[in-house]
Amino acid sequence: MKTFRHPLAQLVLVLVVAYILFEFGIWLLPGLLGGHSAPVPNSVLLQYMATVLVAALLYFSASEGRWTEFKAPIEDTMVNPRRRTLRMVLLIALPLLVGTLAFMSVRPTVGAPPSLRSIHPAPPSQISFRGKNMALATLENPLRKGNVQEAYLKGRAVYTQNCMPCHGDALSGDGYFAHGYNPTPINFTDVGTIAQLSESYVFWRVAKGGPGLPREGAPWNSAMPAWENFLTEEEIWAVVLFLYEQTGHHPRSWHEGGAE
Repeated sequence: MKTFRHPLAQLVLVLVVAYILFEFGIWLLPGLLGGHSAPVPNSVLLQYMATVLVAALLYFSASEGRWTEFKAPIEDTMVNPRRRTLRMVLLIALPLLVGTLAFMSVRPTVGAPPSLRSIHPAPPSQISFRGKNMALATLENPLRKGNVQEAYLKGRAVYTQNCMPCHGDALSGDGYFAHGYNPTPINFTDVGTIAQLSESYVFWRVAKGGPGLPREGAPWNSAMPAWENFLTEEEIWAVVLFLYEQTGHHPRSWHEGGAE
């Protein structure tokens, strides 16, 4: 333990702990607490580590005595004649390490071709929502027969609390968790998404999520959860109505050429 009393060893320890925390702790902790998060991108991780390094160096250099003790091993390695062999090893090893890392980051890789992915897979004829059977061909949004404005406001609240982290506040698929998924979340403002679908289709996709997609078209690579486990039927219909009203798209019906 005496080694860790030296400032240089403490710096290394701080960097190791910070890396483990940023790489694993930040996105694992919400899962342990019942929430959800996404891995930190490498670019953000690099910024975090640089911030920790600068903060640690400022701390060690704040005291003249601590700073002298910190840089003593470095100066000894650089100028002490007895460290000549170590200097030669570092002179060779460090450029090789940097070169290897640079090569590994830019070298071409051979991988499997990307799998074909259907954005809008064929829906089933009927689904079961919490034990209730629903025929998608005749299913309609019941909230459109009532106070649409009230349903819109309720859908907006549901979207903000549950969907915005991935799909973004502008519904364009660029939420602050979006970078953690491949493919990225759907952009609802695109005319190729919900504008081509019926509300019953969107209800099915929201309710069943990625786990409810048909197996014959796998892999779908969808990280969306089955929201029927968290939202009521009315809340899902409300958020579906909100998506169409907010984007200005008109939901298609099953009689408009079978777009689904």
